[in-house]
Amino acid sequence: MSRIVGIDLGTTNSLVAIVDSGIPYVIADPEGQRLTPSVVHVPGPGAATIVGHPANRVRILKPAETVYSVKRFMGRRGSDIAREEMLVTYPVAGSGSGPVTLQLHGRAWTPEEISAEILRKLKADAEASLGEPVTRAVITVPAYFNDAQRNATIRAGELAGLTVERIVNEPTAAALAYGLDKLKDKARIAVYDLGGGTFDLSVLELNQGVFQVLSTHGDTRLGGDDLDKRVVAHLCQEIRSAGGPDLSPATNTPDLLPLLSRVREAAERAKIRLSSETETEVSLPFLTPDFNFTCRLSRARLEELTRDIVERTRAHCLRSLSDAKLEASALDQVILVGGQTRMPLVRKLVSEWFGCVEFGEVRGDLRLGDEYHKAKGPELNTGVNPDEAVALGAAIQGEILAGGFRNLLLLDVTPLSLGIETFGGLMNVIIPRNTTIPVKAGELFTTAVDNQRSMLIHVLQGERERAMDNWSLGRFELEFEAAPKGVPRVGVQFEIDANGVLHVLARDVKTGHQKVVQMKSAVDVDDADVQKMVEESVANAFDDLRARQWIEAKIRAGETLIATRKTMAEYDAELDPDYRTQLHQALDEVESVLSLENPKTKTGDPARLKAATAALDEVTKPLAEYAMDKVMEAMLRKKGVL
Repeated sequence: MSRIVGIDLGTTNSLVAIVDSGIPYVIADPEGQRLTPSVVHVPGPGAATIVGHPANRVRILKPAETVYSVKRFMGRRGSDIAREEMLVTYPVAGSGSGPVTLQLHGRAWTPEEISAEILRKLKADAEASLGEPVTRAVITVPAYFNDAQRNATIRAGELAGLTVERIVNEPTAAALAYGLDKLKDKARIAVYDLGGGTFDLSVLELNQGVFQVLSTHGDTRLGGDDLDKRVVAHLCQEIRSAGGPDLSPATNTPDLLPLLSRVREAAERAKIRLSSETETEVSLPFLTPDFNFTCRLSRARLEELTRDIVERTRAHCLRSLSDAKLEASALDQVILVGGQTRMPLVRKLVSEWFGCVEFGEVRGDLRLGDEYHKAKGPELNTGVNPDEAVALGAAIQGEILAGGFRNLLLLDVTPLSLGIETFGGLMNVIIPRNTTIPVKAGELFTTAVDNQRSMLIHVLQGERERAMDNWSLGRFELEFEAAPKGVPRVGVQFEIDANGVLHVLARDVKTGHQKVVQMKSAVDVDDADVQKMVEESVANAFDDLRARQWIEAKIRAGETLIATRKTMAEYDAELDPDYRTQLHQALDEVESVLSLENPKTKTGDPARLKAATAALDEVTKPLAEYAMDKVMEAMLRKKGVL
């Protein structure tokens, strides 16, 4: 069965992704760019269209022949087109129940035909990267797209030569990319998706590995483009005040369109820069032969200009929560999707509306038994690149539909299992013993320590449970941005080629930064050594299992000890003396069992440690409930409720 790519057909940018040996990644074009601007330049009759970055550059020079933000016109009727949407620099026609058309060089293009040009470009990039034809795709759409808009997206895919296997809602795709299918059952997630031209808020519930959309609400005419228009209007006013040309919509003529296009590009660049800077310069030299324009734009001024647009999304959030019959406090996570969510104002307002904390801030603080007590509210999860999350999720959905079949060449087998060392000194197997080669396999991993800046990839070969009992093939580090534990997502892929050489790839899912290291042969191992390793694994099977159980119980006990001590220290003065004594006794019992670890074997009694930890969990339940009540009381006081 052929491979299925995932495509995010976006208003501003579009992406194509694939899953390779369990690891999703966005495919780059020949220039190494992973984001393709959703821009198409139509030169003239008989000439080939120009798509992506080259078209975006031509857009300034020939704005009337260059189409952008076409997603806003997909599946729409002429009567649906609002006046503000007609302010694009290319001619748009349509009335009544008739279709929307784009009049270019005497030909009426449909939005589907323009979108198909973008999809053809993505298809070609994928084929060039994968070295094989690409004919099947999963394409994402906003959750709030209606049937006409969804069917228009399917038609665009078919025009591009693709079989559209499925249309997937962007929030569901994003949830897959964030790994939310690995959350506990009955987890509830809100996906706040603010892209270039559309917005929706979807509430999803995970139940036994299946996502169910409880509600969705949004606006297919609200997005980053609207913020750009507001900044453009501001700059046009500043230009006119400085003695420059009048670029207001009422005075737009064909000769002024190139100038307006330059202003629009400068506005978009400034908006993007102000996500990481507090002030930027907007410079438009020689806007006319005798007029140069320069001004300073601050983040505060940008937020003043656009705050009301961002705040329009709040009503949709409230409506979606209401439809799902949930309060914001009932959510486990709020994840941000779409390039516009990089804007600090967006993140600030979303955090306030949902009562969010940064992802990882609460997790682990009050973890008692298997119950997760949310003390402060849902977590704001920004752990995946918001521009790429939807495409990655579409690729995962495509891999599910494809069944994950691989045509393997039966040349040899791996004599021993291959894997990496994980937290606690255990071995995580990626390629099991006796797997036929050539082969690829991979898994996603995360961090166990707050603000970790790198992950050590220690490659192992062997059949034992503990890393120290297996053979080390090599080590290397992958660097990434510091973040709370559990946020970074690193894909580790093993590939054994036909010659038995192991290539290990580690990729930061958020940034795409990766390292590839070639190890020694994973197949050319002395038969006697293989036999010895297998015999040792059988002879030590019970001891190895006990060692794994001890390590896992030890990690669990350590987390519980830290969380308990932290909460006790915060509320020590308010604890009843007798209850404080009970807590200390339970803590002492766990520490006593930990102290009995054999220094030679590095193991202890896992059953006794689990029992002591469970007893500590039981004793600390009242403490956890008290702490949660105090935090909620403080929140309500801060909001003026109490």
